[in-house]
Parts: sequence; structure tokens; C-alpha cells
Amino acid sequence: MRTEKRKKLEAAGWKVANTSEFLQLSDTEARFLEIKLSLVRMLRVCRERNQLTQAQLAKRIRSSQSRVAKMEAGDPSVSVDLLMRSLLAVGVKPRELAGAIGAGKN
Repeated sequence: MRTEKRKKLEAAGWKVANTSEFLQLSDTEARFLEIKLSLVRMLRVCRERNQLTQAQLAKRIRSSQSRVAKMEAGDPSVSVDLLMRSLLAVGVKPRELAGAIGAGKN
């Protein structure tokens, strides 16, 4: 957010906060969420790079197209385990996974 806009909002009595503050997340929860979102972004990019539809990926991981859609949308009901298995199914190497996890720690 631009500094000018932030100052105007604060002058009007609004409290400006980031997502973690708004959701009252602990540092650990915020870091975990960033890592999970990093994996979610990677899944979609890798699926599309491999020219797979959501249905094709679902078949590879013995799941449903709607579950893959939920994964790519970052649905909280999706486990990190399922994200990791799906990433491996689209050919992501362990080193790439480590990079995505490291990128999510910022």
C-alpha cells in the first residue's frame, strides 16, 4: 500500500494491518501458510508446464478433479501431504520442493 494512502486511512481512524495481523496468526502459523501457498503456486505452474488438465493430474494421484481444483485454490482442507504427493506426480524433484519451501519462509 502506498504511504500516502496509508496515512489518509490512519488519519481517518482506520487501523492498517497485514494479513497475519488481521487473521491474528502467530509467526509459526504465518510461516506455515506462506510455505503452503508456495507449494500451491508451484503445483499449478508445474501442472500447466506439463500440459496436464486437472482431471489428468487427479487420475495420476487417484483423486478427483475437484480436489485438484481445491489444491490449486489453496483450500485449507487440503493437506500438505497431498500437495507434496501431487508435486512429485508432476515430476517436481526434491531439490525443487526444498526451494519452494525455502521461498515460502520469507
